[in-house]
Amino acid sequence: MFSTLDVDIRPGSGLGRFEIGSSLWTVLDMLRSLQHSFPQVDIKYDPDASSTTPIILHLRPHLDLLFSGKHQRLHTICLRKLRDPNPPVTLRYKDTVLSSTEDALTRVAVRRTFGPTYPGDDLRYPGLWFSFEEDGMGEGMKGVFSEDRMQEVKRVLISQKGNDGKGQDALEEVAEVPVMAGDIKQAVVKVHDGITLHFYPSSSKPVHIQLGETTAQDLNLELGPALRVHYKEDERMSIHSTSHASDVENEPGYFYNYFQHGLDFLICGSSHVVTKIILHSNVPGSPLFQRYKRCNWEIEGKPEDDEDDTPPRKRFYDRFETISHFLSPREPPPSMHLDRTDDEEDITLPSATTRLHGYDGIILEVSESSQVLSVMLF
Repeated sequence: MFSTLDVDIRPGSGLGRFEIGSSLWTVLDMLRSLQHSFPQVDIKYDPDASSTTPIILHLRPHLDLLFSGKHQRLHTICLRKLRDPNPPVTLRYKDTVLSSTEDALTRVAVRRTFGPTYPGDDLRYPGLWFSFEEDGMGEGMKGVFSEDRMQEVKRVLISQKGNDGKGQDALEEVAEVPVMAGDIKQAVVKVHDGITLHFYPSSSKPVHIQLGETTAQDLNLELGPALRVHYKEDERMSIHSTSHASDVENEPGYFYNYFQHGLDFLICGSSHVVTKIILHSNVPGSPLFQRYKRCNWEIEGKPEDDEDDTPPRKRFYDRFETISHFLSPREPPPSMHLDRTDDEEDITLPSATTRLHGYDGIILEVSESSQVLSVMLF
């Protein structure tokens, strides 16, 4: 016996529990707690463009959730197979039941509820689209326009208003909406200094987190409590340090893990100041995918002169070779191999091995496809 999937339409805003503009990390985290309602989630993406690929979550059999490629924000919601009873679907708009397993949603019922719209094979309203095709977007299809009043709706799509007409681009980013409030919009990285965090809404005051200066108490005030505090126990990297650096490395410390921001901070156990900052790219197919939300980081270089207001930057989606040349025009430094499944006996991944490239004040973790998975400042 399946429980009914009971969802309400909010044109331009959302469907049921799902809000346009929500992050991929937030939605997948929510789905983990709803396995009784959504027991199977398929993740689809382009492995050849893993840093910027749009991602589709397929919640069988009724829902497809499309996320934008760079910011990983929920862009379009598609509800299909309205009459499939496994599980049954009840679709509502305000206080009206539009569709159920017993009652089909037809062309005339849509027009009675939402009013007139422009002619075409589909019925389009701001932020809402009713399609009479099982699959595909229906664009450019040849054929006679149907005026069958009882023609049954096969799919319902919700997106932001203005993104629902012809010419809709699945690669467009989602415009700022209230659900983004408190999320990091941009993280500007400066080597040997720290990071400057810009938040939604765009009018929010930036937060500067400085290596050797910002304290654990400052982090709690600016970012709220960490989702996890992890005490540093792994000292294996200290074997590669100089004697002085090794003393610093072996000093007791602890991590503040902000999974919801894609950030980690290593804090000195004695002075309680930030000594390292790690920013995560949340690249699909990588070992740490979905453990952290994507942090939209940019590494800022030195301005060309005192009057340069736009210093050069390299971004998370730039290839490793480009970022490496930006950090050091010479040959890339020797790399070390890291297999994140070494400590996990029951986990195997097709691309579990990454490479660590160290520069002056910064380390890049790089995938086999030359995507930068994380940045560490120290």
